[in-house]
Amino acid sequence: MTDRPRKVREIMTTEVVTIGMDETLETARGIFNQRRFHHLIVMEGGKAVGVISDRDLLKNLSPFVGVRMSERPQDIGTLRKRIHQIMTRRLVSIEPDAPAAQAARTMMHHRVSCLPVIENGTSLVGIITLRDLVRWVVIDSIEE
Repeated sequence: MTDRPRKVREIMTTEVVTIGMDETLETARGIFNQRRFHHLIVMEGGKAVGVISDRDLLKNLSPFVGVRMSERPQDIGTLRKRIHQIMTRRLVSIEPDAPAAQAARTMMHHRVSCLPVIENGTSLVGIITLRDLVRWVVIDSIEE
């Protein structure tokens, strides 16, 4: 094992799924169900402007959506809400060459579970999640 601190780019996920601000919660729900992950980066004009988590989605959907006997028109209406209505706008991000430990500290400080990885202040190149950090710790401890 190397004594060099790992960088965010070494442990981040490079496949980032994004969604537009004007997309619906129904679209986000479909993506979450299909892809089986927990965060979407919200984009506007080619720039990351927010994040939506599967928890945000669940908090904003009626619990009766998809329940045949209980579903009402207003429940279906929650699927038509727009991403910009529920997304987290206070985007906390990190550079790909930052130390992985800094990503962990940043997540803890801001109480977030993911950080978009943005290079040169503009280009979304990845995402780092708590799961990525746990994987890094486990793999590094095995390699010791």
